Amino acid sequence: MTKAPAASKSKRAWQRMLSGRRLDLLDPSPLDVEVEDIAHGLARVARWNGQTKGAHIFSVAQHSLLVEAVARAKTPRLDRDARIALLLHDAPEYVVGDMISPFKAVIGDSYKAVENRLLAAIHVRFGLPAKIPETMTAMIKAADRAAAYLEATRLAGFADDEARKFFGQPPKFSAAIERDYLTPWPAGTAERTYRERLEKLLRT
Repeated sequence: MTKAPAASKSKRAWQRMLSGRRLDLLDPSPLDVEVEDIAHGLARVARWNGQTKGAHIFSVAQHSLLVEAVARAKTPRLDRDARIALLLHDAPEYVVGDMISPFKAVIGDSYKAVENRLLAAIHVRFGLPAKIPETMTAMIKAADRAAAYLEATRLAGFADDEARKFFGQPPKFSAAIERDYLTPWPAGTAERTYRERLEKLLRT
């Protein structure tokens, strides 16, 4: 894991979590990563900058569960580590928020470096390699794009042809996925469901 330059002593580079942990954004320690902080934060971070239909935001926690469901529908025998990695693919956003892709392109690589350090610490905390295999990364990206297509067309006002330009061909998915994951949940439901799913996998 690449260390970032030391922060100025006059500037705070850590965030206090509700668990009591203090997570250093420049040099994050796996020991300061807790499931409850991730679940709580991701359930309160909005996808699509909040520009989605429904009485509630479509949270990153719910998105992560949708991504896992899409991947499992395509590959039912996914192993435990792959499913954990799917649930954690956007976990750094519990600290840095969900910055939309167009804005990431504007600000360049500095954001990505912070995000990558956080993700490496999160992976190590939950028993994964700091850098997961390329095959697993490719599988996550494919499921993420498929989920983004569904969210874009069901929740964020994209026409099908517009969504194809950005996210590729429409994915195959079941009515159960649409029913269970594409109606935005209250934050408490998203937090509880995400935490229970991740903790269950961690126990296996």
